[in-house]
Amino acid sequence: MFDMMKMMGKVKEVQEKMKEAQLALSQIEVQGESGAGLVKATVNGQKKVIKVDIDDSLVNTADKDIVQDLIVAAINKAMEEADVLAKEHMQKETQGIMPNIPGFDLGNMFNG
Repeated sequence: MFDMMKMMGKVKEVQEKMKEAQLALSQIEVQGESGAGLVKATVNGQKKVIKVDIDDSLVNTADKDIVQDLIVAAINKAMEEADVLAKEHMQKETQGIMPNIPGFDLGNMFNG
């Protein structure tokens, strides 16, 4: 027979494991580069840009730190907005298919 309490316990367990996995992703760092290393970007496993490094030959060195910080902020802001829109889209598309269980967010499963 179907045991609702047992299922809710499993749901809570899955949520906790998902939180642990998300935290672990924040510790992963990957660097990409373009222009033969003139521009480098460091991203964590949660797809957040941590750092952008631009070679001095490409920008006025007095403005370099500000430009790099502004680039990081703009990219992360755009990615956060994309995440919000993706969650809204998934909720709309799965409405009526997935049960609405308070506190159970499947959005993290779809966003990597």
